[in-house]
Amino acid sequence: MTPFAITVHASEAGPVLRIAGDLDFNTASGLREEVRRVPLDPGRLLILDLTDLTFCDSSGISALIAARNRAVAAGAGIALAAVPPNTARILGIVGLDKVFPIHPDAATAAKTHETP
Repeated sequence: MTPFAITVHASEAGPVLRIAGDLDFNTASGLREEVRRVPLDPGRLLILDLTDLTFCDSSGISALIAARNRAVAAGAGIALAAVPPNTARILGIVGLDKVFPIHPDAATAAKTHETP
């Protein structure tokens, strides 16, 4: 089992949060807090890299929506990268695949974003 962790680094488009482990009731607050801490500037892009995500429940989905809301409020964009198949399926079922831009990896997300 991969322990829950979030690492943050910069990309040419904006901050990247790489989420590892289970994003669930017990850990979703950690993502919410990290999103509150990361500086988001208008016109930049917040990338949530899910390469190492092992599980995501409804609390995790709610935390992803909260991250989107924070980005939109800051005038920034948001993108999901490397979404695991089980999470992609959930996003599709609830229609969030139409709300979140989804990219194969963080580098592609950063390159496709038009910086101001």
